[in-house]
Amino acid sequence: MNELLKDIINYLSNPSIFFTACIVAWVLIMKYYRVWTEPKFMKAVLWGSILALAWALFDKNFAKEALKPDNIPIWIMTYSVGFFLWLSMRRGMLNDDLMAEGKPNLEKQESDKKVYTWPDLVYSELICMILFGAFLIGWAVLVKSPLEDPANAGVTPAVAKAPWYFLGLQEILVYYDPWMAGVVLPGLIVVGLIAMPYFDTNPKGNGYYTLKERFGAIWVWGFGFVVLWIALIFLGTFMRGPGWNFFGPFEYWDTHKVVAAANINLSEIIWVKFLNTGLPSNILLRESVGLILTALYMGLLPPILGATVLKKLYNDMGFLRYNLVVALLLVMMSLPIKMYLRWVLNLKYIVSIPEYMFNL
Repeated sequence: MNELLKDIINYLSNPSIFFTACIVAWVLIMKYYRVWTEPKFMKAVLWGSILALAWALFDKNFAKEALKPDNIPIWIMTYSVGFFLWLSMRRGMLNDDLMAEGKPNLEKQESDKKVYTWPDLVYSELICMILFGAFLIGWAVLVKSPLEDPANAGVTPAVAKAPWYFLGLQEILVYYDPWMAGVVLPGLIVVGLIAMPYFDTNPKGNGYYTLKERFGAIWVWGFGFVVLWIALIFLGTFMRGPGWNFFGPFEYWDTHKVVAAANINLSEIIWVKFLNTGLPSNILLRESVGLILTALYMGLLPPILGATVLKKLYNDMGFLRYNLVVALLLVMMSLPIKMYLRWVLNLKYIVSIPEYMFNL
C-alpha cells in the first residue's frame, strides 16, 4: 500500500498533471476563500502537510533531495508564501465583511492605536534582529554549506541548476530562446511592475486588505506569482533531475535515464508532417502559419476580449491603458501555453527563424 501510494504520487507529478493541479488549486483558492481562510481549516492543512512531509522523508529518494542544504530555502519559501497568502486573504475577507456592515476596516481601527518609534518600534526591530541573527547562525552551524567540488573540465555535473531563486527563470529557458527567457520576459516583468500603478488607477484596496473590491487584480497577480513563479521554482527544484529530465518525488534520480523527446517546430509539423513536403526556402512562407497565429493572438484577442468578457475593464481603463495591460497579460499567459504545447505535442517553437535568432 505504501509503495502504491508513492507510485501514484510519482505519476501525478508528471509536469502537465502537476501544473494543471496548481492551476485548479489556485481557482479553488480564489473561489472558496471563505472556507480555507478559516483558522481551523488552515491548522488542519498545516498539520496535514507536516505529517505528509514527515512520512515522505522516510523514503530515501525523497529525503536525498528534500534535505539538501540548498533546497531548505524552498521549504521555508513554501510555508512562508502559504502563511502570508492565508493572512492577507483572511484580513481581506474580514475587511469585506466589516465594510459591508458599514464599519471601519481593520487597518482603520488599528490606525487609531498609535505606537511610538522610540522605544516601541526600535525595541521590536532589535528583538527581531537578534532572533533572526541567532536563527541564521544556528542554520549555518547545523546545515552544511552547499559547496560542490572544485571545477573540473573532465567531469560534467549530472544536473546543473541555478540558485533556487532563479530556478523559475531557468525553467522558462526550456520553452523559450535565451534572449526571450533571459531578457525580454524578465524585462517585461520589471517594466510591467513599474508601470502597473499607472495602468491601474483604481484607488480601492489602497492601504487596506480587500478581496471583493480587487478580486480580478488579486486573481491575476496571484496566478502570476504563485502558479507561474513559486510552482516553477518548486518544479525545477524537486522534479528536474539529471539530463534535465522529470522525476517523481519518490523516484531515483538515474543519471542514465534517457527520454525520447522529438521536439519539432510548428513549421515542420505543417510542411513536413501534414503537407508531406520539404520546408520552403522563403523564411516568411515557411513560418507563415506561426506568424499568423502569433499576430492573431497578440492583435485580435485584445479587441475580442474588450468587446466580451473584459468589456467592463475596457470601459474603465480606456483604449490605450486597456491594450497595454492585456498585452502584458497575453505575454504572461504565453508561458503556460508554451509549456503545455511542449509537454503534450513536443512543440518546440511556434515561429522558428534561426537565421536571425528569432524564435517564439
